[in-house]
Amino acid sequence: MNELTFHHAPNSRSTGVLVLLEELGAPYTLHLLNLKVGEQRQPAYLAINPMGKVPAITHGDALVTEQVAVFLYLADLFPAAGLAPPIGDPLRGPYLRWMAYYGSCFEPTLVDRALKREAAAPSTSPYGDYDTMLRTLTDQLARGPWMLGERYTAADVLWGTALRWTTTFRLVPPLPVIAAYVERVNARTAVVRARANDAELAAAQG
Repeated sequence: MNELTFHHAPNSRSTGVLVLLEELGAPYTLHLLNLKVGEQRQPAYLAINPMGKVPAITHGDALVTEQVAVFLYLADLFPAAGLAPPIGDPLRGPYLRWMAYYGSCFEPTLVDRALKREAAAPSTSPYGDYDTMLRTLTDQLARGPWMLGERYTAADVLWGTALRWTTTFRLVPPLPVIAAYVERVNARTAVVRARANDAELAAAQG
């Protein structure tokens, strides 16, 4: 297999990919970036991702940016871990739905909420409004214990990570169904290990 390089900055959205790699048991080379000194905006990294964002991965000649794309790529790359329902599995469609929902509905409505912007009219908004987005999400989580019911997938790594920090900063209310879900994800051994590793990386950067 071609070498996999993970471009990561501690305490950022790429921490979720660190957790996923731990869950997958995947071998990789770590390229660490220090956001505090702006390494993500320097020419060396902009040549990898012109947006100056993490996460990104390089795998042979393939470059993958955008958080959800990285999750999808990695979970499919290591199928033995069972974190991505394969094509033909009845859960493949719901899995892709909730992975896409994160970037196409959850994050845009969160930005509107954080900036105190009025939601666009339903006829012109591709992502809806915050309240509808959140109700759709919590209705799904209530079916638990995981996003797809009984099966834990890469979608739970993505959502568990996202809901952990968005509830911490009160961008999402810590409703009981959300708090219980985050607690289940955080209790996983791989998640505990990855977060401890990330804390060490962050401490080393000062």
